[in-house]
Amino acid sequence: SHKGLNNRAENSHVPLRKRERSMQGFRSPGSLQHFISIFSAFRNLFVPPRSQRSALGIRRHRLQAMAEWNAVTIGT
Repeated sequence: SHKGLNNRAENSHVPLRKRERSMQGFRSPGSLQHFISIFSAFRNLFVPPRSQRSALGIRRHRLQAMAEWNAVTIGT
């Protein structure tokens, strides 16, 4: 009757549930992999590293990222 008795069994399914949640909206694992490979590169450009978490550091990083993005997209 204790609330936490089932926690070990429930927590063992967490990795499976994470994969299941990430697959929502994608028809196949291949399309998910294609999206993740592009999105991770895009995200690495725009999300600042943890060492630059001040407001000024984030702003500088985003301005530089937008300049690089514009140079690549306008240049092609």
